[in-house]
Amino acid sequence: MAQEQVKIPQATARRLPLYYRFLNNLHSQGKQRVSSAELSEAVKVDSATIRRDFSYFGALGKKGYGYNVNYLLGFFRKTLDQDELTKVALIGVGNLGTAFLNYNFLKNNNTKIEIGFDVDESKVGTAIGDVPIYHMDELQEKLIEEGITVAILTVPAPVAQPITDSLVEANIKGVLNFTPARLNVPPSIRVHHIDLAVELQSFVYFLKHYPITEKELL
Repeated sequence: MAQEQVKIPQATARRLPLYYRFLNNLHSQGKQRVSSAELSEAVKVDSATIRRDFSYFGALGKKGYGYNVNYLLGFFRKTLDQDELTKVALIGVGNLGTAFLNYNFLKNNNTKIEIGFDVDESKVGTAIGDVPIYHMDELQEKLIEEGITVAILTVPAPVAQPITDSLVEANIKGVLNFTPARLNVPPSIRVHHIDLAVELQSFVYFLKHYPITEKELL
């Protein structure tokens, strides 16, 4: 992605899709400009952080004017490679995997689940949300054939590591891991772990121990 080339902080990179989504909404409403305060209210990121994020890319706005919506939209479209489709493989077509296939990131122009894999013979050879499902035995062959380098992993934890080893051999460059397993991969492979149970526990803990103050509500 373009933002990696300018060495911006990873925290900033994670916020860029939020900005892009809001700018898309503004553009569809016909709005021509937006302030950092308006962006802050919409994406729930303080305006100082937004200005700092944007500063990594040079002068994107003007003091007293704000930001030109069309310019920002075009800039972030290019930065986030929105004009280039990234094909994704889904590994594991259980309840969560099926939900991903039916959703298939329809609001994102540059990301699409292209192919799915499972060991359940009743699913193999079918299509869910127009995505063909293949047997896990065909994993490496199909990934290489389709040139897919990104995978979503939604399999049982005990098989997550051996499947990941197969993904690495198939030249996968990134794995979005929805299993509780912590995966061992070469340094060249990026893995993002999303453990929904841990996220929920963390959320409940914050609700109990970090109540929102009146100041935060203002």
